[in-house]
Formats: sequence, structure tokens, C-alpha cells
Amino acid sequence: DALDRLGLSPPEEIPVDRPSRADYGDLSTRICFLLGKEAGRPPPALAQELARKLSPHPAFREVQAVQGFLNFFLRPQTLHGVLREILGQGLAYGKADDGKGRHLQIEFVSSNPTGPLTIGHGRQAALGDVLANLFSELGFRVTREYYLNDEGRQIELLAQSLWARYRQALGDPQPIPEGGYHGDYLIPIGEELAQKFGNAYPEWNAEAKAVFRAEVVPRMLRLIEEDLEAIGVRFDVWTREGEIIRKGLVDEVLRILREKGAVYEKDGAIWLSSKAHGLSRDPVLIRSDGTPTYLMVDIAYHLDKFRRGFDWVVDVQGADHVEEQQQVKLALRLLGLPENFLSYCLHQFVTLKGAEGIEKMSTRAGRFLRLKDLVDEVGRDATRYFMVMRKPESHLVFDFELAKKQSLENPVYYVQYAHTRIASVFREAQARGEMPEDFLSLDLSPLSDPDELRLIRELDRFPDVLRVSAFGFSPHLLCEYLEGLAGIFHEYYARVRILGQGEATPARLALLAGLKLVLFRGLSILGVSAPEEM
Repeated sequence: DALDRLGLSPPEEIPVDRPSRADYGDLSTRICFLLGKEAGRPPPALAQELARKLSPHPAFREVQAVQGFLNFFLRPQTLHGVLREILGQGLAYGKADDGKGRHLQIEFVSSNPTGPLTIGHGRQAALGDVLANLFSELGFRVTREYYLNDEGRQIELLAQSLWARYRQALGDPQPIPEGGYHGDYLIPIGEELAQKFGNAYPEWNAEAKAVFRAEVVPRMLRLIEEDLEAIGVRFDVWTREGEIIRKGLVDEVLRILREKGAVYEKDGAIWLSSKAHGLSRDPVLIRSDGTPTYLMVDIAYHLDKFRRGFDWVVDVQGADHVEEQQQVKLALRLLGLPENFLSYCLHQFVTLKGAEGIEKMSTRAGRFLRLKDLVDEVGRDATRYFMVMRKPESHLVFDFELAKKQSLENPVYYVQYAHTRIASVFREAQARGEMPEDFLSLDLSPLSDPDELRLIRELDRFPDVLRVSAFGFSPHLLCEYLEGLAGIFHEYYARVRILGQGEATPARLALLAGLKLVLFRGLSILGVSAPEEM
């Protein structure tokens, strides 16, 4: 209305931010910079005029014009209305329709079936799963998918390594092949197959290769599934590399790229003309022996994703795969897929700090730390939380001793304890007969303490935090938000009495109900429990 009175046309969307500093208000907008030209006056002058017209509005305690920005300070009554709305929405609070039912596929982990998952895979498992939860909250139809590379040289080396363990179990000291798998996890399988087959396969030949390949892949899959179960990740779809090849998609990709003049032959191999499109090198798609490279099958796999009707695909991968990702995106563009069909969430490596005991366990298991071993030691909640609490593009140091601590030093315990404290207050309120039957009809005017109003402001940020965490591929922002919220509450709880405070008690219990709701929602999205007791 204020813009109408000035004869200005408001934009379709008015940009509104929540300032990080309290002295900049509860809300801020740069709209005067967008409308200054139309208004025929500089943004600071327009901001001053709009501030005068908006100041009488009952929602605002004050409207400030600062260097062209408009900063809004809300009245306590307005914030009380925000809390009432949050309580009214209940478990739907924070849900949105940004996705409008679009089908999103998130592919993550996708480790070769050559052994159990490591802590590095654990970071990717937690990241992918939490992103899937976040986008589900925002109205996307999400499919979690695991791509199983069950073809190629690595699987052959794995099968031959198992054959060597089988021969060793029979007293034949066969060496592990060069580039093979030395992990002790193959020893008991080799012993089992020695019992099963006896001396049936004394030589490594085509028959042995087929038999041991068929034996080893399902067993490795069971190990991977155990690790995923430990960290609480379930996939909707498992796609095998062999399926992509058998569908004829590799041949189809090659045909289309040939028609586009995007490939050439050299040294008996077929190469993608990437340098012509600004990339640093031309990769091989088909080797001189006629077999497709991993890159070629990956391109075909993404064409398959498009054909299956996904509107958007997000691949969670290590940051060391950047060049291959550029090649895949180029090939998909040449195949005619939309530019924004595929996005990558990249993450750095994980190292473990202070876990000498568990590292010894990992040596016995095959010179790496199995993900399930870590979860068994520190718990699923701590594992998941620690894996996503730092920005993906930064190196993650997993502090083993801190993750095990049941104290406020441990960030996941710190957040969970806030939820538990509120549950304890509610039980005591119930026992004392002070628990309101209906929070929505309460008088919230007693909520006037600065920390009470600050908590409501923080609760109001929750939907925005979910959006930024999802679309920025940044679940760590949700962790930071929950830790900040818990911190304000812990300080408030230490300073202010909740129960036995007359008319203030029901209002404060309503505030705690909103806080408990958001803590529960946030922890649930992270795949972490919100305990009632600890």
C-alpha cells in the first residue's frame, strides 16, 4: 500500500532478508535499490519516505531507513502471533512446496562392491540421506539411488583376490594379484569357499573367474548393506552397471555423439572431443579392445536417469572427481539434455582423530576403518551428526572421543539435551497441574523477556534454514542453526524459572512447545533421535 501511495509498482517478489545483527531489525529489504530509478530519487531518500509511511503499521515497533535499506523491528505482539502460527502448524511447520511434486533423484555412496564401506563413504551416506530428507520437506518427490559398478577391472581383481584367499585356505600360497584386494575381510570367505568347492579350481582361468565373481559380489553387497543399515540409510533403487550396458544405452550414446561429430577415433580407441568445448583434455570413451570406459557408462547411466523421468538429478561425490563431472555434463549437453538436469554436491575427505583403539580394530578388518565399526563405537546419532556438521567442501576431522562424550561439549548431545530438558519440564508441569490443554488459545503477552523474543525470532527462521540447507547442499547450516537455538534455550533455562510463575508459566510453556517442535523437526531431518529422556 505504501508503494501504491507513492505511485510505484511493487515487484512480483519483494526481497526480504533476516539480518544477522539484532541492531538491523527483525526483517530488512533492499527494495529501494530496485525502485529508485522508477521513483526518480536516490534509494536513501526513497527509504526515508517509505519508513515514514510504514512506521504507523501495528506490526512494527520501528521502521528504520539506513543507507537505502529498510529495517523492520517487530512488536512483541507480532512475534507472539508468529509463535501461535508455528504451534498451529505443528509437525507441518517448515514444510514447503518449492518442489511442486517434481521428481528428484539423489545418487550417493555408489561405492564399488569391493569391500565394506569406510568412514569416507559414511560422510557421503549421511550427506545424501539428509539432502534427501531436506528436499522431501520442500515438496520434491525424492528417490535415493545407489549405482553399483559390478563390471570392469576392479571386480575382476576382487574375484581373483578371493580366489587367492581360497587357494591359501587349501594350503596353496597363491599371491594376491597386483592391484588386488589385501583386506582380511576376504579370508573367511576364502575359507568358506574352500569348504564348499574343495580343490575344484586350482587355476585362475575363465571358469574360475566366472565362479568367484558370482560368489564375491553378493557377499560384498551384504557387507555394504550392513554398513548402510548401521548409519540408517535405505536406498529406493539400486542400479547395476551391467544393466546399463545390457540396455544398449552405451551404443546409443556413441551413435548420438557420432552424429553430432563429438567423437573421433585414434589408436584404435574412441575419444570425446572435449577440448573443442573448453575442457582440458579429450577422454577415451571406448578402449581399443572395444570395452567402454567408466566415463562412457556413467554418461549412459545419466541418459537412463533422464529417460526414467527424473526432473532433476543430484550426484553426491568426492571433490576429487571434478574433471570427470565436467566431462559428464558436457556429454549430456551434447546429447540434448537440459543444462540444469544434473547437479553435483561435492565433499572433501574425512580423517579420524583420537581413535587408536578402533583403528587397531580396523587393521584387523583390512587396514581401513569400516563404517559399521565406527557406528558401533559412537552410535548412529553422533555418526550422522558429525558427518554433516561441517560444510561439505571442507576437510572433515571426525573427533572420535568428542563423539562418544555424553556431555554438553558434544554438539549432538548439546542439541538433544535441549529437547530432553523441555520434555522434562513438560512432565513436571503435568505433575503439578500447570500444563495447558491448548497452547493456541493462551495469552502470550507475558513473553517479553529479550531471550523469549529472541527465541521466537529464531523459530521463525526455521523454514528459511531448511531452504538454504537444501538448495545450497549445506546440511551443516541446519546443524549450526539447531546448536544456536539450543544455546539460547540453555542460557534462558538457567536464568528464568518456567513453572510456578503465575500467568507467565502457560506462555513460557507455549514457547517451549514451539522450541521442542522445531528441535524435533530439525533432528528428524538430520536422521538423529530427539530423546524424551537422557
